[in-house]
Amino acid sequence: MIRFLINVFTPFFTDLGVSPTDVEQYAYALSGYVYAIFILLVIAVAVIVAARWFAKKGTKHVVRWTAAVSWLVIVGILANVISFGPMYNNIAPIMNGSASVPEETIAASRALIEETGDEGMVLVKNDEALLPLDKNSNINVFGWASTNPIYGGTGSGSASQVGNIDILASIKNAGFTVNQEVIDMYAGYQATRASRDGVSIGFTDWSLPEPPVENYTDSLMENAKNFSDKAVIVLGRSGGEGQDEPLDMNAVINGTYDIKDKVANGHPRYNYFTAAYTNNGEYDDFTPGMHYLELSVSERNMIEKVCADFDDVIVVVNANNPMELGWVNEYDSIDSVILAPGTGATGMAGLGRILSGETNPSGRTVDTYLYDLTATPAYNNFGNFSYTNVEDIKADLTEQDPGFRGALSFLNYAEGIYVGYKFWETAAEENLIDYDESVLFPFGHGLSYTSFDKSISHFQDKGDSVSLDVKVTNTGDVAGKDVVEIYYSAPYYNGGIEKSSVNLIDFGKTEILQPGSSETISFVIPKEDMASYDSRGIKTAGNGGYVLEAGEYTISLRADSHTVLDEASFMVDADIDYSVTGRVSDDDVATNQFQDYALNDGTHEITYLSRADGFANYDEATAAPYDDMYVMNDARRAFIMEKATAYYDQTKYDNPEDVMPVTEAKNGLGLADLTGKSYDDPLWDQLLDQLSVEDMINVVNLGGFQTVAIDSVGKVQTQDSDGTSGLNDWYIQVYGTAYSTEILIAQSWNKDLAYRVGQGVGQEYADCRIFGSYSPAMNTHRTAFGGRNFEYYSEDGVLAGYIASHTVNGLASKGVYPYIKHFALNEQETDRCSLLQTFSDEQAIREIYLKPFEYAVKKYEGTAIAAMSSFNFIGDRYSGSNPSLLNNVLRGEWGFRGLVLSDWYGSYGYQNTVDCVLNGNDSMLGFNNNASSKITHTSPTIVKAMRQASKNLFYTVANSGNYTIPDPDAGKMDPMNKTYMWIDIIAAVVLLGALAAVYVRYFRKKREE
Repeated sequence: MIRFLINVFTPFFTDLGVSPTDVEQYAYALSGYVYAIFILLVIAVAVIVAARWFAKKGTKHVVRWTAAVSWLVIVGILANVISFGPMYNNIAPIMNGSASVPEETIAASRALIEETGDEGMVLVKNDEALLPLDKNSNINVFGWASTNPIYGGTGSGSASQVGNIDILASIKNAGFTVNQEVIDMYAGYQATRASRDGVSIGFTDWSLPEPPVENYTDSLMENAKNFSDKAVIVLGRSGGEGQDEPLDMNAVINGTYDIKDKVANGHPRYNYFTAAYTNNGEYDDFTPGMHYLELSVSERNMIEKVCADFDDVIVVVNANNPMELGWVNEYDSIDSVILAPGTGATGMAGLGRILSGETNPSGRTVDTYLYDLTATPAYNNFGNFSYTNVEDIKADLTEQDPGFRGALSFLNYAEGIYVGYKFWETAAEENLIDYDESVLFPFGHGLSYTSFDKSISHFQDKGDSVSLDVKVTNTGDVAGKDVVEIYYSAPYYNGGIEKSSVNLIDFGKTEILQPGSSETISFVIPKEDMASYDSRGIKTAGNGGYVLEAGEYTISLRADSHTVLDEASFMVDADIDYSVTGRVSDDDVATNQFQDYALNDGTHEITYLSRADGFANYDEATAAPYDDMYVMNDARRAFIMEKATAYYDQTKYDNPEDVMPVTEAKNGLGLADLTGKSYDDPLWDQLLDQLSVEDMINVVNLGGFQTVAIDSVGKVQTQDSDGTSGLNDWYIQVYGTAYSTEILIAQSWNKDLAYRVGQGVGQEYADCRIFGSYSPAMNTHRTAFGGRNFEYYSEDGVLAGYIASHTVNGLASKGVYPYIKHFALNEQETDRCSLLQTFSDEQAIREIYLKPFEYAVKKYEGTAIAAMSSFNFIGDRYSGSNPSLLNNVLRGEWGFRGLVLSDWYGSYGYQNTVDCVLNGNDSMLGFNNNASSKITHTSPTIVKAMRQASKNLFYTVANSGNYTIPDPDAGKMDPMNKTYMWIDIIAAVVLLGALAAVYVRYFRKKREE
């Protein structure tokens, strides 16, 4: 029967983004109640049937009604027991979290999102100064994507489709008239995308319903030429949580791409699904080996047709990932190209304004645009790489853990620090590549309708820092904004510490400058920010660390990562070893924490890409993993088997010197008494002494879209929500305005705008009294194929870090605690929920992948902050139970004080509450329904760890809007209790009234007889 119910309810819950595995776990957790209800129903039916033969005359209906009403009463009682017992923390947030964003806040958000579109869209090509176009002119708009834009992605960072400004509306609102005949052709071919559902996690619509070229009839094209001599071509590419962009679209078309549910040992594995691809025409849209980010055959045919008929063509790339755009230079007709990734509710309004010249574009690229996206150093080490000798472990995990996804895999970050422009600029300097043949649009590239002059002045070496001014003057004819990009180049010694030749160090953006006007932007750059991490101990005195090597350092003002405008330099006379002195910005000295995971263990011998001798090891380092890497060695197998939930022993990690903390004390404190107190205030110990062990278990286990109420310390239940594109609480069905994707925000290169975006999103959260935000996400665009790249800012950690830190501070200004995520090395969706081991040299971990998080923490100006750990492993250690990451680096080095939450707690074969809490992860994003949530061994060591986790969570919540912004409904009965009270009263009156009527009738007839 339980299996039947699972099959019935699974489709409904998976549509909401809940894993089928989680549905199964809930069903089995409630199976006792379900069987009790079923057994009692059988008994009630048996009594009703038996009454026909065994009840006395005149009493049959009394027996039947009594049995039926009794069963309904018992069902009602059990429903209350379930609702206020095992399912309380699932149901309470839904019933108590009903809220909506006020109209005035929505209006402010929509205006801010429009501004993001104005500043975030990037004009990357404008030959012959084609743009801006004459206002009030006619425009032909081609490309099916013009009728169905990409506003965001799918999953937790999805964007609503309701009330959004689309591409055609944007163009019309700017005063242009569009050719309706072309638009009608697209609508007749296919009206909408395969799915407009932006919530479902794991569903990504990869279909590209571009009509075959024969749909562009002679009549249609002749009418189009008569309508206007200008044509806009729109291309769209989506992205989403749970899947990376397909590397072989022909396999998607033919249904052979690895996207189907997997089955191992008889247990279903949910790798999720995609829309069935509907091919266009009699040919394949993609030939074998073509990937999603290049043109389909239908798109290419359409572009050739349009370019043959029109001399002035503008291409709009509405894509969440960088596409291969080299073809724009193959057609003389294509003069202009605009990048317009997911725009949210109103960001697309900027497109029409840019076309008309009302807005002068000022965005810059946040990724390097390449002719060949498969040529990146990371390409061969991106995707699925499953171990081949772990069938026994998989069988055990499958049997004992219903959350296990059926895969044990690895991922090598063999490219080291050479990610994005850091590789392309360095490779060009070392003559490994021809830059112009490889790079189409550099990182930081963007054009304007005006011209600017800028140069460095007042450059000073101040000992521990350098300072400089950049004066920007508008030398053109129209007003506009400009971006100031500051890079540094450090001395590189062949075979020594790895260094890229160019590194972004800071940036700024001017206000709108009228023609002839100027603005000066000043920078102070700490020299320690230019230190390299010496993971191999080449120069550091201890176990790795940061070092500022002796030599000449160049500070350059650039138009993009490749184009130098001005530069200045300073000398470092002798190496500065920060592993000895420490960096000013660190609380603890940074030394190696992850180098053991660089992996040279006899089985995996990773060759990391090195600049030595002009990248002499390029071919070896960037090759796909060799066969022996697919064999997990004995030591790694043993460690996995120790930590995996199927084998985990909660008693193994007890410290005999630990003393059981005080519990259940009566100190009379409430959490509100600690609001505003420092993290080290002695009152915290008195408050924590009031907790029971059961209180602490609830705190650490019940973190799914909430933090639980704890009566012993007067802690109220609070609510947390997705996501990175604004308030997106699919769990309680509360939604805010769809904000632009993080990639569009980053393309603005505007710190102040990022802060105001944080404020805008934060206000919507605060209006709904949801003060925990699962955002911003700040992982790295390691390749262009990351399915969730739209949720992450850039290929560069400094750009991402500055934009993220300002967004975080904006959120905090509204009382919201942001969960910076996904911490860390969560750069792909493939196998992300499986047991995925990520191997990297520590220099790359620190300089590339941790950099945005480091900036977000160190530049945070609020009282408390939160973080969400990632699904993947760093080497052998799950990120959510990695003390090197969560305690040593995050808390020890960076000074983080606050809550660390797991990513979705589905167990998945490796998530384990005890292991997480013992190693720095405070709470689980789940509802205590997994076997791995059960804490059966409450030793002093484990209780001490739960007490510390409780403090971290309490500190975060106590300093959030939950306690600093008065709740107008405080003291009132909450909606759940009120609803159940009235339902129970009404049900009792109806049922007992019906039963009373039966008995009154019975006794009346008895008297009459």
